Amino acid sequence: MIEFEKFTHLTFDCYGTIIDWETGILSAVHPVLERHGITIDEAEILQLYAGLEAEQEAGAYKPYRQVLMGVMGGFGEELGFTPSEADLLALPESVGGWPQFPDSVEALQRLQLGFELVILSNIDDDLFTATEEGLGVDFDEVITAEQVGSYKPSRRHFDVALDRLLVPRLQVLHVAQSLFHDHAPAKRLGFTTVWVNRPSRCPGIGVAPPTRCSPDLEVPDLESLAELAGI
Repeated sequence: MIEFEKFTHLTFDCYGTIIDWETGILSAVHPVLERHGITIDEAEILQLYAGLEAEQEAGAYKPYRQVLMGVMGGFGEELGFTPSEADLLALPESVGGWPQFPDSVEALQRLQLGFELVILSNIDDDLFTATEEGLGVDFDEVITAEQVGSYKPSRRHFDVALDRLLVPRLQVLHVAQSLFHDHAPAKRLGFTTVWVNRPSRCPGIGVAPPTRCSPDLEVPDLESLAELAGI
């Protein structure tokens, strides 16, 4: 069991952990596919998204808005249709409306009573601002892919977090859903991690390539984390 009193800061992935990005992604992709007469299973959509997003993020850094447009372009290549300009914009324009999980806001407000809360996200600054407005939580620090010029599972988010927070990594507890994007790099760097293993249409891995990793603690949601932290 994690000794929560050792930690002063909780770093969070956002999309998939705080925000229900599976629902958000599907709400943007489904109408595009329907316009082109394509019907595939939700899990297939998300698995295709995961692979396409990883490809888009693996090269030289480009804004997440462009990553999402590239993902939709990849859907067209894989499924045999030519996306319109509106189709290409469907994902980036939807991000601000992706819903939070029902427990997220209250759990974050509780956790903020005992810890500094930090976001480490593969996102553009303006897209996160739209998300943050709906959460009603003032994070103590926000570190985005736009700021660090790379995407997790790169280590840059974690290195910048330590530089900005000015605390040793032993005082930082990283909380995330994605084993691929978050837990694998965090564990390699010596962080303690909590796996928020939320229900998923892609059980076990979520919207991410498969990877092997051993988080220090597994919880089903953020409410459970707040309970275990005694807040």
